[in-house]
Amino acid sequence: MSTQLFMPTFRVDECLEEIRECLEKGWTGLGFKTVQFEDRWKEYTGLENAHFLNSATVGLSLAFKILKMQNGWSDDAEVITTPLTFVSTNHAILYENLKPVFADVDEFLCLDPKDVESKITNKTKAILFVGIGGNAGRYLEIVDLCKKYDLALVLDAAHMAGTRINGKVPGNEADAVVYSFQAVKNLPTADSGMICFREKDNDELCRKLTWLGINKDTYARSNDKGAYKWKYDVEYVGYKYHGNSIMASIGLVQLKYLDQDNAYRKQLANWYDEGFRNQPNIRPVPMASNCDASRHLYVIEVDKRDELLLALNESEIYPGVHYRDNTEYKMYSYAKGSCPNSHRLSERILSLPMHLRMKKSDVDNVVEHIVKFTNM
Repeated sequence: MSTQLFMPTFRVDECLEEIRECLEKGWTGLGFKTVQFEDRWKEYTGLENAHFLNSATVGLSLAFKILKMQNGWSDDAEVITTPLTFVSTNHAILYENLKPVFADVDEFLCLDPKDVESKITNKTKAILFVGIGGNAGRYLEIVDLCKKYDLALVLDAAHMAGTRINGKVPGNEADAVVYSFQAVKNLPTADSGMICFREKDNDELCRKLTWLGINKDTYARSNDKGAYKWKYDVEYVGYKYHGNSIMASIGLVQLKYLDQDNAYRKQLANWYDEGFRNQPNIRPVPMASNCDASRHLYVIEVDKRDELLLALNESEIYPGVHYRDNTEYKMYSYAKGSCPNSHRLSERILSLPMHLRMKKSDVDNVVEHIVKFTNM
């Protein structure tokens, strides 16, 4: 039997019951379950604002659009970001005609505060921190840099559902936090996301922009008796970015089990750690000491990564790579060579199978194949 990188687990009967309620009520779009999910997410995280979206990518785009609008940034404003991430992170900066400036990563695969500080100029307006694999890295040092230089902070928490730093969900110190509930994330739906602004005004503006710039959404214009208030105003050129009640229904169920599921992922990580102990040719990427990570990923650094990848595939083990150095892509090649550690690591890292359907025997099988290859 093959071992896949990701394989989401859904509580099918509970999800169907939540969805059934939407279908019976005749309300599958914005409102109803999306409101419930936002409220539960605020309770879970302790964040004051939360708006449910159709993806994390649009959340990052909205974060920069709204911060740019509210702060009067010009089109040549710079955002310091990481090259070791999925391209949607950095595309979101470009969507708003801002310039990504790449800083290098540290041993946690997250932004290195020293290199970040060296890249700050008078054009720098924000820092975008990615908690890769659920790892917090030196996030709190980045928070301090933002305070020191009066910069906005956006936290790409796509992998961080359930992560805690010093016992608390990170984000209250950021201007915006964006989560992903895409199909293979720790809290999977089919696809959706959440944006959590620190300022209420930004949250309210976001809600208008995600519904075509209309100042009242359809759900808010209906009451319990079904009367529909058709008259509204359009204040902005907005988008169709909001989430729907079907995805929120799945999210409501998945959220109930998030900490339990993450606890099992930590057990998988512990089994990997045990298997790779005293193996000098295999370096698991460490977790920050103050971080209770979601463990969305388990990443190792090895020599001959591509050869190992092929060898594992031949044994029906299918790992992944998170991620290719973005400056290797044509559109970001202007920064090629500016982040040597990221470039080196992106050719050496491998993400191992990590999902709730795995057993210790599956982990042992993956470990056995990797140890055998690296000791050849």
